[in-house]
Amino acid sequence: MTGTAGNQDTAGDPSDRYEVVVVGGGQAGLAIGYFLAQQGRRFRILEATDAPAGAWRARWDSLKLFTPVRYDSLPGRPFPGDPDTYPGRDEVVAYLTDYARAFELPVELNSPVRAVRRADGGYLVDLDDRSYAAEQVVIATGPFHVPRLPPIARPLDPRIVQFHSTDYRRPDQVPSGPVLVVGGGNTGFQIAEELTRTREVHLSLSSRQTPLPQRIAGRDLFRYLEALGLMRVTVDSRLGQRLRYRETLIGSSPSAARRRHGIHLRGRTVDAQGPEVAFADGSRMAPAAVIWATGFAVDHSFVQVPVFDDAARLMHHRGVTAAPGLYFLGLTWQHTRGSALLGWVKDDAEFIAARIAAYADGKPATAVAQVATGERPPRGT
Repeated sequence: MTGTAGNQDTAGDPSDRYEVVVVGGGQAGLAIGYFLAQQGRRFRILEATDAPAGAWRARWDSLKLFTPVRYDSLPGRPFPGDPDTYPGRDEVVAYLTDYARAFELPVELNSPVRAVRRADGGYLVDLDDRSYAAEQVVIATGPFHVPRLPPIARPLDPRIVQFHSTDYRRPDQVPSGPVLVVGGGNTGFQIAEELTRTREVHLSLSSRQTPLPQRIAGRDLFRYLEALGLMRVTVDSRLGQRLRYRETLIGSSPSAARRRHGIHLRGRTVDAQGPEVAFADGSRMAPAAVIWATGFAVDHSFVQVPVFDDAARLMHHRGVTAAPGLYFLGLTWQHTRGSALLGWVKDDAEFIAARIAAYADGKPATAVAQVATGERPPRGT
């Protein structure tokens, strides 16, 4: 892993020209890097932060995966540990860091990408102080870009501590007094459950989500999902279209949160004025702190290539865009239910790597040709 510096003219230097540039050094970027290394490609992985897996390092201290070790491996290297245990944040960070080192992947740290644009039949990838030329580019920045804060957060009394879940690390950040966690996904439930050990916690749920137990008859849920083929349901299938926009709670449920952890369940948060927050049922509370577990927005604005529709949605098929040699990887439901998950991203990475090889050999694969010619309309995400 390296860090380099240069100037805006370095793209003219052959040493700064690559067959492939990968934007993002998380699980998706490392997975595609493995396959590119196997192909013997000259490539570079650009990571914005000062270490691989920067997005994982930025999550809260006690985070636990809801997928067990047996389903958390990237290609070529098993995730260490008991197959039936659930890794924490630090174990994931250690695994991804060791992965990059073990395969000697060319990860360039402290290299935030400011723009990707067409140039000379390929692409220029612009950083703050230099540019790299590439024949092909993979955008592997994942689905978690911009923390989503609702507008109603602004009128809250400034004396109330509030922050997005991406800034939460541990309970000692939160003042004494009642805490409101807004957001009923897996993140909101995990944070709320941790805080109940030392705080009065209220959890605001905006929609009803399907709760699934972590284990059934002594076996992990994902054994059943895999055996039934549900992790590989494709987004274009009828079932995939039904599941795509449904959030699923793994190992948590509103009833268990109330019964086991003493969490006070609230309806949707509809307003916040001064010291109080109002809920859809007309009730109100005055929290000492609010944690907004309200998800993230995707931001691909740095990609200055016409692969988006009028609503700024990416148009692609399995991560392949209509721009020759430009791909995306690690998106939620990119191809299957598991596309954005640690243990399943390798399937999409292998597919994209095959498209890269076909394009480099001058023999575009069917999927590339169809997307590029419009025979099969790209899907928007």
